[in-house]
Amino acid sequence: MAAGDAAGNWALVGDIGATNARFALVEPGGALTSTRALLCDDYPTIADAIAAYLADAGGTKPVAAVLAVAASPTGDEVAMTNHPWTFSIEALRKAVGLKRLKVVNDFHANAAVVPYLEPGERNQVGPGEPVADAPIGVIGPGTGLGVSALVPTPAGPKPMPGEGGHVTMSPADARESAVLEIMRARYDHVSAERVLSGPGLVNLYNTLCELSHVKAASLTAAQITDPKIGASDACARETTAMFCAMLGTIAGNLALTLGARGGIYIAGGIVPKLGDAFAQSQFRERFEAKGRFRDYLAAIPTYVIVRPNAALLGAAKLLDEA
Repeated sequence: MAAGDAAGNWALVGDIGATNARFALVEPGGALTSTRALLCDDYPTIADAIAAYLADAGGTKPVAAVLAVAASPTGDEVAMTNHPWTFSIEALRKAVGLKRLKVVNDFHANAAVVPYLEPGERNQVGPGEPVADAPIGVIGPGTGLGVSALVPTPAGPKPMPGEGGHVTMSPADARESAVLEIMRARYDHVSAERVLSGPGLVNLYNTLCELSHVKAASLTAAQITDPKIGASDACARETTAMFCAMLGTIAGNLALTLGARGGIYIAGGIVPKLGDAFAQSQFRERFEAKGRFRDYLAAIPTYVIVRPNAALLGAAKLLDEA
């Protein structure tokens, strides 16, 4: 029912990344309210962040919660992948005063929201039509690179989390080969996340500056993708273009692996901010560039999720499982 609680109580949902901890309350009727984002680094523990949020939300006492975290929960102990927070699920449940607490991977929630997106909450990039009752892939660059899927079952679509952001990044042309060769000397493994994330944009930019024999400016990921900076910084401009193309490569791999004829959805905080520049990039061309399977991929639609805080709604849809 995705309502606050079967007994008519309030619930808490969270989308916890390496940079921001986003929370919302779920009313008994199912509506999200009191949405707020906190900086993870401002709080020693996740329990402190939740306590601060609930105090600011007027002291509402939720009885159940679903937290979507940038980690792979497999037991009681949870360790964030790109942030120092660690916690026990049971200890956190008691500390917050919850009857029920479910902790899932953040892209579990991003997959769960897909069936509930309104037409204006997703933008299609390129051609293709979704096939009913076919698998759907979800991928999203943010502080890390999340990957998940939505698979058909007799009971309806079921989210399937994974760690596809850590697959090995492969080059598609000589320039990308040169970039990855330099990065392989710095890291024992150059995953897709090493280039397709906020830190990955910085990695790409610094490496392209090195290849171009120019001094790298101290730019953030947001500055690198800023068109105004790209107009005067050729390496920033090339970084954004290469980022979009590489994302197309990995998204195409995901589509082939899953047989995702239901579509590929792009979540995360980076791509929606690129706007029309992403639609005009090499993303879709690279997505389809799979040799004999070009026609297969050309039929698969790709979408950018533009609904704010989509993962919070996805977490709310998982409350019945908490």
